Amino acid sequence: MLEIAAELVAAMVAHARADHPDEACGVIAGPIGGDRPERFIPMVNAARSPTFYEFDSLDLLRLYRDMDDHDEEPVVIYHSHTATEAYPSRTDVSYASEPHAHYVLVSTRETGSDEGPYELRSYRIVEGQITEEEVRVVGQSSRTE
Repeated sequence: MLEIAAELVAAMVAHARADHPDEACGVIAGPIGGDRPERFIPMVNAARSPTFYEFDSLDLLRLYRDMDDHDEEPVVIYHSHTATEAYPSRTDVSYASEPHAHYVLVSTRETGSDEGPYELRSYRIVEGQITEEEVRVVGQSSRTE
């Protein structure tokens, strides 16, 4: 199960809406071994595509150095789907290289960049196997959805 603060969910959704119609992507880091998402780190989709996301290799290197400096690891790796449901594509699965991370997908297919309904789901992806997990949102967000 992924337990995540409402503020972090709101930040992912806001990023997905802001980047629509392109896919948004990013990481939420947390203490090593803690499985607690704490620090929201939006990334740039180097592919700038509505159907694909890619972290820039230099940005990714900087991210991992920064997480090392803070004794953190990627707890959540998120991206958005702009025209399909929040379910990992074959490409998403092939790029999933963090076996302990929660892979969160936000679908903006219904409302695009506008306020309104969105779909958010979380998965564990290990050796090509997708397992959906429950998402428990804790606290209240000061942002409006």
